[in-house]
Order: sequence, then C-alpha cells, then structure tokens
Amino acid sequence: MQEIDLLIHSAGQICVVPNHDGPQRGDRLGDLGIVEDGAVAVSDGKIVEVGKSIDLRAKYAAETIIDASGHCITPGFVDPHTHLPWFGDRANEFEMRLGGATYMEIMAAGGGIMSTVRNVRQAGLEELVADNLPRLASLLRHGTTSVEAKTGYGLEKAAELKQLDAMWQLNQAQPVEVTFTFLPAHAVPVEWHGRTDEYVNYVITELLPAGADWMQKHNVTLFCDVFCEAGVFDVAQTRRILTRAAELGFRLKVHADEFEGLGGTKLAVELGATSADHLVKTPDADIAALGQGDTIAVGLPGTPFGLAEREYTPAKAILAAGGALALATDFNPGTTWNESMQMVIALACRYMGLTQAQALAAATLNAAYAIGRGDEIGSLEPGKQADILILDTADYRQLGYRYGTNLVQTVVKKGRVVG
Repeated sequence: MQEIDLLIHSAGQICVVPNHDGPQRGDRLGDLGIVEDGAVAVSDGKIVEVGKSIDLRAKYAAETIIDASGHCITPGFVDPHTHLPWFGDRANEFEMRLGGATYMEIMAAGGGIMSTVRNVRQAGLEELVADNLPRLASLLRHGTTSVEAKTGYGLEKAAELKQLDAMWQLNQAQPVEVTFTFLPAHAVPVEWHGRTDEYVNYVITELLPAGADWMQKHNVTLFCDVFCEAGVFDVAQTRRILTRAAELGFRLKVHADEFEGLGGTKLAVELGATSADHLVKTPDADIAALGQGDTIAVGLPGTPFGLAEREYTPAKAILAAGGALALATDFNPGTTWNESMQMVIALACRYMGLTQAQALAAATLNAAYAIGRGDEIGSLEPGKQADILILDTADYRQLGYRYGTNLVQTVVKKGRVVG
C-alpha cells in the first residue's frame, strides 16, 4: 500500500469542483464533479487522489485517517475581496443609515472610508495586527482557507505600507493564506479634497513606486486596485493609475459599478485585470465584454444587503454572456461586517438567482481564479493544495438553503487539520 499523510473516507458527497481549463464560465458554472461515498488522499499538503472509498482505502495507508461518514466534503472557501486589515469599527454609521443617511452622504460628510482611515493612521503596527487576528480566526471557523486583503485605509505612504506590513505578519501568524492588494486609490483623503487629479498624480508618482519597492523587497506580486466610482475616481483617472501599476509589475483589479455604471468593468477587461468587483450597475456593453475577456466578475451580495439596497450583481446576465462569476464577502467595517462565505452563498442564491451548485463553484474555484490562484486552490483535484472542508451535513445543498449558522465541522489547510 502507498503511504500518505491523510485519508478522509466514506463521505456522503465530495464536491470536487473541477477546472474547465480555467474558471467555470457561463452555463457551465455549477459543475461540482460529485463523488458519492468518496475519499480524499493527501500527502505533502497536496491532493493525491479523489475517488470511491472502497478503492482508496485499499490503495493507501495513511498516518491520519478521518471517517467522514454522513458528511459532505468541499474545497475550502476562497474569499477574493475583503478590506482587511482595519482598526476599530463604524457601528455609529450603521445607526446613521438606519436613520436615513445614505452611504455616499456619510462619506461626503467625512465618515465612511475616511473614518477608518483616521483609525488606521493612528494605530501602531502591533495594534493593527492584533485587531485583525480574531477576524481571520473567524473566517477560518466559517471555512475560508484563503483570503484577499487590501490596503486603502491609509491613503498616504506610511499608513499604506503599514497595512502591507500588517498583512505580511498576519499571513505568517495564522493558517488562512492572505493574497495582498494595494489600494491607495480607495478614496480621496480629506487633505486632498477638491484636488482629485493632484491626488491621482501622488498615487502614480509616490504611492505606486513605494508599493513596488515593498513588493520587490518581500518577493511577492501585489494586485493594484482602484475604486472607479462617481465621486471617487473616474474611468480616465482609473486608467492612468492602473496603466502605471501594470508598468511597475502589479497585477490589476477594479472596484466598479457599485453605485453607477461608468465603464470601469469594460476598462478592467481591456487592461487584462484579474477581476472586476461589485458590478451592481453594470451596463450591457460591459457585461458583454466580460463574456469576451478573462476578467472574473466578482459579486459581493453582502454589500447591497448591508446597505439595504434592492439591486444586486446581475449574475444571470453575466453568465448568459459567457462570463466567469465569483463570490466574495467584501468584509469591511462600514457596509458589510460578515466573515462567512456561507452567508454570501445564501444571499447569492436569493438575490442573484444562483443555484447552490453555482454559488459553491463561485465561492471556491472561480474565487481562486479571481485572486490569480486557480491552478493551486479552489478545487479538490490531484496536485492542488489540500484545503478541505468537512461539513456538518451530507448534502451540499444545505449551503444556501440554511443561513445564519455555521455548517463547517472540520477545516483542513495544506493537508493539516486546523479547525
């Protein structure tokens, strides 16, 4: 018998979520590749084989054996859009919204993003790390094994680099893998009010080179993101920032179409961005572009839910155009403090019209492609990293059907039980 590190056997269902030579696009989204009475063999932190329990139990001798009878196994969730790390909270602003203030009104009055910017600027690096470790622990308990994190609560050189340093330490201090995104164009800080073009010049000439230096020093590739939105950065300004970022070696992402459809999604496809995120007010031409390009459309249903809005990412139109759709939490202190991709799946089923199978694939495989890691994580295929969830249910369809609870029983990260 072949010796391995871990064998999980007798699962009621294993949802493999296979690659389709890339992400699952269009009407192919939702292929789970289910294996009944299945087993997963793991060695050196990677998937060796997935198959019937009777076959794998006869083939492998494992150091650790887990009997998953009566349970469903899925890949670990990948959360491709969060605003970790931050400091403090904005519960007072939620109360203001309940009183009738809009998100953009709060932002225009100096609240919103700038409120968290002030907190982050004042916090020390150790404080920033300590404030975010419990958030990552909660993500892990709810099944997220890989997460994207952004700067954007600094908006000046020292604070933006402090956020990157905090991400670096957080990535090393706990099991959830962190993908780093540089977002100095998250808002126009108050000290640049009325001088957006000048701030864009500052981002291009000072902040992007500083991020590139950090990237080179730490031997990691950063994403660069821009909040392309009315009252923040327009399409021309977004193009300038992302074009320079690409020249400096950044990969690209775009916040687009959250409140108005300005053309940011079409720009993302044109520039070869890995993802375009939010996409609530996305114009038809931009949806068509998603079907022709490689940019992943990332829906964040927790955000309109958190803002009590009625419109969500037009998932069915994106899929009809042949686009690739992923899901994320948008975990942040202002609009959607939610650590659970399970809740995101539930919202996507209700308000974006996805089936449970589609939502699960969007929260695993396609989400992995939205952070440029689709060849490494997001599915339970041989050679991929062994990031595995054992659910406290035998049927994946409980995801989406149930909400407000945690269906994750066991979390395996890189072949090791971590939760």
